[in-house]
Amino acid sequence: MTKTTKPSQIGLHLLFTVLSLIVILPFLLVVAVSLTDEKAITQNGYQFFPKSISLDAYRYMLDAPDILLRAYGVTITVTVIGALAGLLLTAMTAYVISRPDYRYNRITTFYVFFTMLFSGGLVPSYILMTQYLHLKDSLLALILPVLLSPFNIMVMKGFMSKIPIEIIESAKIDGAREFRIFFRIILPLSTPALATLGLLISFTYWNEWFNGMLYIDNPNKVPLQLLLVRTLKSIDFLTSNSEFTQQLGIDLASFPNNSARMAIAVLAGGPMLVIFPFFQRFFVKGLTVGSLKG
Repeated sequence: MTKTTKPSQIGLHLLFTVLSLIVILPFLLVVAVSLTDEKAITQNGYQFFPKSISLDAYRYMLDAPDILLRAYGVTITVTVIGALAGLLLTAMTAYVISRPDYRYNRITTFYVFFTMLFSGGLVPSYILMTQYLHLKDSLLALILPVLLSPFNIMVMKGFMSKIPIEIIESAKIDGAREFRIFFRIILPLSTPALATLGLLISFTYWNEWFNGMLYIDNPNKVPLQLLLVRTLKSIDFLTSNSEFTQQLGIDLASFPNNSARMAIAVLAGGPMLVIFPFFQRFFVKGLTVGSLKG
């Protein structure tokens, strides 16, 4: 038995090692390039072990630290509030349509599913946010558009539908009301799914920049991703207009073009890479438990 399973275990270890390297090596290359001198990149290309290390890209990005820190603050605020509110509303909606004793279960589920196929469009959304809700230059304009996702609701519904209805019925016999059942019984039992979807919702808010471009004109409320997109466009403008840069006295040979792009990727994704390991065990458990049959 051991002789037959051992080669398969070695094969699995090799497979997952290769998959891990496929994921890790590109990120390490991004970090290495962000720390490489621009002239070295031009001469030698992208290298894991740069011959000439330079922090010019990060100096360029951190030239105005107040702006960057303010953008981080906006993004962190939006991510925390949006993730908590979105997770609560997602769980409440999913719990209602997962109850088999809910009379309009199928109709409500179809209504949620229908919004995955069709949307109102960009123009009606913009008119709603600016003309009717008056949320221009408001952080709510960054939170509300992605507050509820029908996909997340359906995933949470699939998880909650596996909770035995007998638990709810016994709680009702003991005198518990719906809100107490939801907050004291259902939510604790749904911790893996909540952690998984909470992480996905947080990623969505953290990477969001399009809504900021539409609704935010106040520079004090610009989120991080939008700030980095604008910085990237500024770099593209400088590198594609040599006559303009020559008049300003900018040496494009030493300008951190490629390394600054990689530094932007590190600044944008670095914090989430630090947070993810703390939720990893819940994330994996939420994906596996949700796929089991009750």
